[in-house]
Amino acid sequence: MSGRIPRQFIDDLLLRVDIVDLVDSRVPLKKSGNNFVARCPFHNEKTPSFSVNRNRQTYHCFGCGVGGNAISFLMDYAHLGFVEAIEDLAGFIGVEVPRELDTQYAAQSVADSAAIYQTLEAVAAYYAEQLRSETGQKAVTYLKQRGVTGLMAKTYALGSLLGRFDRQKLLDAGLAVQKDDGKIYDRFRDRLMFPIRDKRHRVIGFGGRVLDDSLPKYLNSPETAVFSKGKEVYGLSELLDANSKPQRILMVEGYMDVIALAQYGLRYAVAALGTATSKNHMDMLFRFTPEIVFCFDGDRAGQQAAWKAVEAALPSLRDGRQVKIMLLPENHDPDSLIRAEGINGFEERIHQAQSLSDYFFAHLSENIDLKVAEGRARFLASAKPYLEKIPEGFFREIMLTRLEELAGKKFKSKSAPSDFKRSKKPPSQGSSLMRKMLALLLQYPQFVKRIDPALFELNDNAVAGMGFLQQVIAVINQEKPENSAVLLEFFRGHEHEKTVNALVNMDWGIAQMDAEAEFQGAMQQLLRQADDARMAFLIDKLANGGKLSEQELQDFKKGGKSNRG
Repeated sequence: MSGRIPRQFIDDLLLRVDIVDLVDSRVPLKKSGNNFVARCPFHNEKTPSFSVNRNRQTYHCFGCGVGGNAISFLMDYAHLGFVEAIEDLAGFIGVEVPRELDTQYAAQSVADSAAIYQTLEAVAAYYAEQLRSETGQKAVTYLKQRGVTGLMAKTYALGSLLGRFDRQKLLDAGLAVQKDDGKIYDRFRDRLMFPIRDKRHRVIGFGGRVLDDSLPKYLNSPETAVFSKGKEVYGLSELLDANSKPQRILMVEGYMDVIALAQYGLRYAVAALGTATSKNHMDMLFRFTPEIVFCFDGDRAGQQAAWKAVEAALPSLRDGRQVKIMLLPENHDPDSLIRAEGINGFEERIHQAQSLSDYFFAHLSENIDLKVAEGRARFLASAKPYLEKIPEGFFREIMLTRLEELAGKKFKSKSAPSDFKRSKKPPSQGSSLMRKMLALLLQYPQFVKRIDPALFELNDNAVAGMGFLQQVIAVINQEKPENSAVLLEFFRGHEHEKTVNALVNMDWGIAQMDAEAEFQGAMQQLLRQADDARMAFLIDKLANGGKLSEQELQDFKKGGKSNRG
């Protein structure tokens, strides 16, 4: 459905949902002190380190570090996008999700999408039914020739469209085409049909294969209100049914490759829908697995597709994610290769697939003489724009180091960590007072009313992390969140989202009734430290023969309590 979800609705939703009830409905919790605990659903562990706090309405795992509010939990646990998580959360408490649109248009948009889903599901069932009819024997013969069993045909709901539904519904769902003269015809007539399902198991479109030599061999649904082929892959729904947390996902080129691999026991393959791999594909698949292996034919076309996939993957390669490239032997596709070598031989090839880094540098240095300065300069110039796309982190640094080794030249990215402004940095691990203040303020946003105005006279030169604290104060004053769960939402996508998440879940061993006194005590102690540091600076300046400015002289007379920055 189109339209933005109102911010106020998201805040209200987080206030109405009890995160304990939500998590407990998926992961059974046990009471432990002020929290509820369980074994973490996001990593394997023997003793519970996953904690849910009812007062803050947040969760946190002290083992793997994941955490957040109710929306974050659904995104992590059910592999949902932000909007999908809000929709599921709204469904959990039985409310509708409003949109910032004209009310009549919004209602119509919802109805249109629902009607398309219903049509697609009904047509998918009809396709499968046709396989059992006399007119569907041509499609059955083709499946038998490809070695597809009845079980696989049923699992992937394969079928053939040989009938019609309501014409307008078929047009809306992309299943029919209207010519200029007004005549309507089946888009997928006389084709073997492959229903495409999203990760929520809804039919969103179809792929159709001809049963003779006519062209195009494959035809996909057009873009509709519920289908965008640049954001979806074939086989994901079936993959998640087999394993919701696969160790890796294999990206192949064709529907029949996915089905053939599954029939031989390899149930973690998906296929692009007639488009080049995109960043949207990568970001979606990385929500389910830390490793993606691209499987392409070894011919020139396959190598070109592999490079495009590498380009699409670079902006998504945060630390902990891995991409490999697997080029197949000549005259083989995944279907034929797994039949020839069996699953063990095929998976051995997956394990030996080339890492993205090796493929990247081998591809760019091909036909370049790195022994001469001109070749190294050319290599450096071609690699630099690609490496700029990689997010900050260890992987990027490793790639830059590798580039330096090959090109023999130091390389500095445009957005190196040293270029960040200090005022935006969170406090260091040694700033215990500042971390305590930040944690308590994030856990109890109402404490913002107790902030001493003297804090705003300080900056990071006076106290590490002061700029970050002032940023948090500004967010709270502007947005007025009622609890930590709502406050976390304002830092979603922020560069310090993980830091805020960790601070929200810090346990200082302080009872709720004593938290405000602890907060004010930490604040006053921090101010005293700033005053002491200012005074020490002025005394040291005088002791070394320096001359105090008029302002510094006033500060010295007041014990360093004025203009502390």
